[in-house]
Amino acid sequence: MSDPVRFFVPAESLQSEQIVISGEPYHHLRKVLRLKAGAIVLLLDGCGHCCEVQIEQLQAEQATTRLLRQWHETQESFKITLLQALPKGDKFDLVLQKGTELGVHTFQAVETEHAVPNLNAARLKKREQRWQRIASEAARQSRRTFLPEVKPLQKLSEVLEESSSDLKLVLWEAGSLPLAEALPATPPAGVRLLIGPEGGFSSAEINKITAAGFQPVHLGPRILRTETAGLAATPILQYLYGDWQKAPAGSNLKQHKENL
Repeated sequence: MSDPVRFFVPAESLQSEQIVISGEPYHHLRKVLRLKAGAIVLLLDGCGHCCEVQIEQLQAEQATTRLLRQWHETQESFKITLLQALPKGDKFDLVLQKGTELGVHTFQAVETEHAVPNLNAARLKKREQRWQRIASEAARQSRRTFLPEVKPLQKLSEVLEESSSDLKLVLWEAGSLPLAEALPATPPAGVRLLIGPEGGFSSAEINKITAAGFQPVHLGPRILRTETAGLAATPILQYLYGDWQKAPAGSNLKQHKENL
């Protein structure tokens, strides 16, 4: 039996015995999946609260449900914070989508000397709202229980001021160390991975970055695009320190191994 379809909904909507599904989740279940009364769905608040419900009535703008069971999960995955210099166009959309699938914990768009968005406050706000939607949909599709945090755009200087016990790495083509040599054998508390813009970091920026405790590293002889670099490094970190050794939720991998 396959897992029920899942949706992320506002936390406050999960506080009632008869939970109402509306907005984008309702549109998706009604217009895209064409679910009917009686279908069982899983509703998540993105912070660990899970509710399995059964659809009772489908109305014009919402669905009413009956609560079957609820529980709370804790987040145990390795914390990867991707600090991405904001690329041109919609390239950050790809970083968000694929990074969410790969298990990135936090996304931080960064303004640098060579990555200054030509956006007024209203347009930037709309773009940040779109980023949230992209991450939410990617989390739903990849069956994540916890939503990644998508922070508003910050200047590089502000990002460097944030204190953290995480391992700090910056992917830089002139980096003196291969990535493998910078990774400790003992898992760190987390990793803050800084990715530069299309035009690279300026010399002054690199000096500030290294002064803030970031270790410059490279991924070999090839120069990767800014939207590719973080997505190439993240699987390595997940394999070494993350949850890639665990079976997918609902899989019968463990039983399969026992039968071999």
